[in-house]
Amino acid sequence: MSMPKKVDARGLSCPQPVIVTKKALETSKEDLEVLVDNTTARDNIVRFAKNLGCKTEVVEQGQDFIIKVMR
Repeated sequence: MSMPKKVDARGLSCPQPVIVTKKALETSKEDLEVLVDNTTARDNIVRFAKNLGCKTEVVEQGQDFIIKVMR
């Protein structure tokens, strides 16, 4: 099992977190871990991933969120 690709989208304003997530999914066949620092980005990435048919899991870590996107 390969390690998920990690994407740090902290500090980015919408729609940038979704755009970097989309690019990462297009360029890699691996699962992703996306790091964001606000609930709007978290919700938008979860919605985007689910629309693509991916499963998601969110872990809150301090003030950040780790979104696991599984194909």
